[in-house]
Amino acid sequence: MLGGCAAPRAPAAPDGTPPPTSAAAPSAPASSAAADPGSPKAASVHFTAAGDFSASPEAAAVLAATARLRPDLGLALGDLSYGQPGGERDWCGFVTNAVGAGFPFQLLAGNHESDGGNGSIDEFVRCLPNRLPGLVGTYGRQWYVDVPRKDPVLRLVMISPGLEFADTGATDYEAGSAGYRWTAQAIDSARDADIPWVVVGAHKPCHSIGRYGCDLGEDLANLLVQKKVDLVLHGHEHLYQRTHQLGPGPDCPWLAAGTASQACIRDKSGSYRAGAGTVFATVGTGGKELRGVNPQDPDAPYFAAYSGANANPAYGLLDVRVTRTGLPARFVPADGGFRDAFTLSRR
Repeated sequence: MLGGCAAPRAPAAPDGTPPPTSAAAPSAPASSAAADPGSPKAASVHFTAAGDFSASPEAAAVLAATARLRPDLGLALGDLSYGQPGGERDWCGFVTNAVGAGFPFQLLAGNHESDGGNGSIDEFVRCLPNRLPGLVGTYGRQWYVDVPRKDPVLRLVMISPGLEFADTGATDYEAGSAGYRWTAQAIDSARDADIPWVVVGAHKPCHSIGRYGCDLGEDLANLLVQKKVDLVLHGHEHLYQRTHQLGPGPDCPWLAAGTASQACIRDKSGSYRAGAGTVFATVGTGGKELRGVNPQDPDAPYFAAYSGANANPAYGLLDVRVTRTGLPARFVPADGGFRDAFTLSRR
């Protein structure tokens, strides 16, 4: 448990090298309850999440919507600038001009910056550094953090399955790998520390009604549902899609890729009981041109809501407010009229 106790030991990174036990964090602004471990608002955390930004007018609108919501932190779920290598600092300025230089705009790599094709994740990390105290792992690639640091209500676990980094090569999150074990330990130690909510972020999804297959990896997707992670966030697909609550059961020993089984749907109500299953949300609506959804996709029965270029198109973000007993989330459009909302509760 971070805050009040010694920080947990960080497992090895996917390439087998031990990550640092923590990452240096600049002082957070006093207005950020999540970043300030002494804040009187520490019983709750408010964060936003989106991926696939670019520097388009739509991306500017999404960042402006983030600023209006005044969250404690924002999660960038990969695929950041879509610009040329060397332009990372310009894009960081594009972000901070909208949300403020001290705002915790927390980065996770996508495939467009992991291999350096549209800039380097290492350069983005330099100009948009970690601002949450107690972070464990390698910021921008594989990390977790408890928020607030004192008496946390949330652990954020950010991982990079399906990516290839210019310096370390392809990541491995198959069962038994270093990345798989790291993820399992990050989840288990949160439960052991009695942290109420675990949210995992990974750029690439598994089940989708967009254009991609299970780039997350079937082993890892099933680890997340077996560990009863509360919410899993993705980018990569340039659309919004959100599943029902999914999980294993007597007639669902395994969630297979590329298909959907009604036996794996734990709840369709939108008002979910914590611990009964996992909700997956792809929020690739940060500003890059939207793509279509396929309602006839074999994965479609898993999805409760979706928006894409051919179905209620909207750019926007997921707005999540976490207390010890509840995790309500809603899609907030910055451009377009689509909306979605769901709640996880501890009853």
